[in-house]
Amino acid sequence: MALVSEFLGQLSLNVGSCEPKYPTVVPASDFDPDKDAARIETAIKTKGVDEATIIAVLTKRTYSQRREIAFAYERRAKKDLMTALKGALSGSLETVILGLMKSTAQYDASEIKGSIKGLGTDEEVLIEIVCSRSSSELAEIKTVYKELFKKDLEKDVAGDTSGDFAKLLLALVQAKRAEPSSVVDYEKIDEDARALYDAGVKRKGTDVATWISIMSERSVPHLQKVFDRYKSYSPYDMQESIRKEVKGDLEKSFLTLVECFENKPLYFASRLAEAMKGKSAKEKVVTRIMVSRCEVDLMKVRTEFKSQTGKSLFQTISEHTKGDYQKAMLSLCGGDD
Repeated sequence: MALVSEFLGQLSLNVGSCEPKYPTVVPASDFDPDKDAARIETAIKTKGVDEATIIAVLTKRTYSQRREIAFAYERRAKKDLMTALKGALSGSLETVILGLMKSTAQYDASEIKGSIKGLGTDEEVLIEIVCSRSSSELAEIKTVYKELFKKDLEKDVAGDTSGDFAKLLLALVQAKRAEPSSVVDYEKIDEDARALYDAGVKRKGTDVATWISIMSERSVPHLQKVFDRYKSYSPYDMQESIRKEVKGDLEKSFLTLVECFENKPLYFASRLAEAMKGKSAKEKVVTRIMVSRCEVDLMKVRTEFKSQTGKSLFQTISEHTKGDYQKAMLSLCGGDD
């Protein structure tokens, strides 16, 4: 029987890089960009700005629909919608709405650029984006980064980080990860599991280069099986081994990778829970995850959030945010669980 179930298991492996989407923001039905553009124009012109309308329209349209609204707005108002929104809004709400006017890849590229601009690097942002995005997403981010900033993402990352941390990020940014295969290669799974153990827990010191090449080049379904097999060699699972072997940004990066290989929506749910632990939310983190995942997998993140914390994401956002920012976040969240 095992062979049949293995074969069926192979069939359901997600062959190709197009992962299924579980968005909370879906295309608006009976969409009329001209009507939306008119509503936004009026909202911007209103004395004191009608933020509620701007939120209601833009958080309930997909990126491609927002683009159409932007073109329609420009035809009507003879000015650029981004500039108009920048002038009309401020604070956290401005950050959210301007973020929504970018495609997911543009948004990621801008966040990376922001994390390495100026003095000091925001490693947290760099790790979250580079270690959680798929190879095809990273390839697109690289292209967009070059278009937006006229610079190579690899060069910027290399110039701003150092040591093994830099080597890992660069290996990931090169987007060399194998596509999932419909064939399960047990020999290779065993070989990789053994190599990860030999390079870490088994020896004194860590052969980080081996860890980097396996974790940046193998497909996700393959790695899931490797980590499972790893337990038959090591007294610790992969995450515990990482904690024992490496420290600092390198540790955070490897952990993020493994968490995302094992269950990406759970990784984002944990990040959101962490960001809303205190009295008020860490808005930057909440904004980044809500904006970047709302058309990708936020529906699954919501499910994981509820099962992990016992509270819905909607309820948690309600308790830790306020005002127009809260309205925008709840709208992107797309409902209570």
